[in-house]
Amino acid sequence: MRGADTAKSQRARDLRRASSEAELKLWRALRGRRLADFKFVRQASIGPFFADFACRERRLVIEVDGATHASDDQVAYDLRREAVLIRLGYRVLRGGNLDVYENLDGVLETILAALSDQAG
Repeated sequence: MRGADTAKSQRARDLRRASSEAELKLWRALRGRRLADFKFVRQASIGPFFADFACRERRLVIEVDGATHASDDQVAYDLRREAVLIRLGYRVLRGGNLDVYENLDGVLETILAALSDQAG
């Protein structure tokens, strides 16, 4: 099991290093409990997948999609992936790179509303 954990940790590090500019911009707004004191992690391992961002406390995944997510194959993959995350108890919010670049405040408001909807 230790080898699998090490491989997942390395994969998460690799994904963080390869983050898009939009992901980095959103991360700067989420990290360090900057959004209403909610803790987010980046490239979080959830089941067989890695989420761009996750708030484990509220079981919310945030995905920032680039242009490659528009192909039919990628859309189908994303839907299957989202179904698994939902079965694991997570809600998934998807946004595009352009949303983050042009309307970061609106993206953050949407995330905050989803977090508030899940208040215990």
